[in-house]
Amino acid sequence: MKRIAIFDTKPYDKVWFDKNNTGYELVYFENKLNEKTAMLAKDCDAVCAFVNDDINKVAINNLYENGVKLIAMRCAGYSNVDFKAAYGKINVVRVPAYSPYAIAEHAIALLQTLNRKIHKAYNRTRDFNFSLVGLSGVDLYGKTVGVIGTGKIGRVFIDICRGFGMKVIAYDLYPAKDSGIDYVELDTLLAESDVISLHCPLTEQTNHIVNADAFTKMKPGVYIINTSRGALIDSEALLKALNDGTVRGAGLDVYEEEADFFFEDFSGTIIKDDVLSLLVSKPNVILTSHQAFLTEEALENIASTTMKNLDEFFSDQFLTNEVCYQCDGGKVVENCKRKDGKRCF
Repeated sequence: MKRIAIFDTKPYDKVWFDKNNTGYELVYFENKLNEKTAMLAKDCDAVCAFVNDDINKVAINNLYENGVKLIAMRCAGYSNVDFKAAYGKINVVRVPAYSPYAIAEHAIALLQTLNRKIHKAYNRTRDFNFSLVGLSGVDLYGKTVGVIGTGKIGRVFIDICRGFGMKVIAYDLYPAKDSGIDYVELDTLLAESDVISLHCPLTEQTNHIVNADAFTKMKPGVYIINTSRGALIDSEALLKALNDGTVRGAGLDVYEEEADFFFEDFSGTIIKDDVLSLLVSKPNVILTSHQAFLTEEALENIASTTMKNLDEFFSDQFLTNEVCYQCDGGKVVENCKRKDGKRCF
C-alpha cells in the first residue's frame, strides 16, 4: 500500500480525504511542508501539500532523498513550488478547478458586504443599535467592474456581475477566444472601473500588478476585491490608497505575507506585521483568511481530484493535472513530452 503524507492538515481535510480515499495509507501532519518538515515524509511515496507550504529547492531535495516521487498539490496555485529543482526528480500535480463558483461567490460576498456595510450593521444590531447613519452604499447596477484574469473563476464572477446589471470589462494576458468578454488594456480597466476584482494566477508578470502606479490611474472611490493571490497587490500601496480615498473599500481573502498567519489562531498573540494590523483595523477593509474555496462541494472535489491524480501516477498513466516545468505554467512548448501524451519527465 502506497503511503501518502498530507501536510498542513485541518479537520475538514481529514474528513474529505478519508471519505474519498481510493486505497492509500494516509499519514496526516498539521505541520506545513517546508525544508525542515520534509523529513516527516520519510518512507512515503508521495506528499500532498497546500497553498502556503514552502516547497523550495532544499525541501524538494529532502523529499527526493527520502523516496518521495510525487508532490500532489491540493490547490490550483503552485507558485510556492520550485519547479526547476523538482524537474527530473519529483513530478508535480495539482487540482486545477475545485469550484470556481465557491471563489467567485465569495468575491461577490466581499463586495456586497463592503458596499452595504453588512459587517457594521451586524455588529450594531447585536448591541441593539438600529441607527442607519454611516451605512449608505451604492447601487451596483450600471457600475463598471474590471476583472483581471478570465479563467474559470473570473468567468463565473463575470456571469454573476452581469446578473447584477453591471458593465464588465476585463484584462488578461491570454484572452479567452470567442468568450464575448470585452477585453481592454490594463490602464483602461484601471481608469474606468468602479470595482476591480482579481482572478489571475501569481506569476512574474502579475506580481504587484496592482501597485502604487496602478492606484494613481484608478478613479476615486473604487472597490478592490482579491480572492486570488496576495502578492498581486502591493499591500503598502493599498494602505496609502485607502488612506487618501482612492480606494473606497477592499475585500481581501488573501494577503502577500499570509503564509505566516492564515489558517491558524493568533487571537491571543500580538501581530508584528504592521501592514496586516493596519489593514485589519480599517473599517472599510474586510479580510478573510483564504476561505473563498471553503465549500463542501470544493472540499469534495479537492479530495477526489487529488486521489485521481495519485491513481494516475501510481498506475503509470498520463498525468492529466501535471504541472510541466518546461511548458511554463501550461503553455505547451514544441519539445515537451506532454505534447505526445507522456509525462513531463
